[in-house]
Amino acid sequence: MRVSPQVWKLLGLAGLAGVAATGAVLARDERQRRAHTPDEVRARLHERHAAALAAAPGPEAGEEPPGPVPVGLRARLRVAMRRRR
Repeated sequence: MRVSPQVWKLLGLAGLAGVAATGAVLARDERQRRAHTPDEVRARLHERHAAALAAAPGPEAGEEPPGPVPVGLRARLRVAMRRRR
């Protein structure tokens, strides 16, 4: 089946239009993102951090945080053997 050159030209123009439209959308999004001042961004991050700390469960009073997990000889040998491969 032979496709005429006119069809290929239309496909190429459609591809160019798609690339141009994508670039326009990305440029618009970038302008909206840069519309915030650094102080606004910093304040927003501080708010989000405070909310995350308030929502996260912490250790109860008097409890110690968990210490390092002990690793046995068998596990250390297994890791060492994997590294040698």
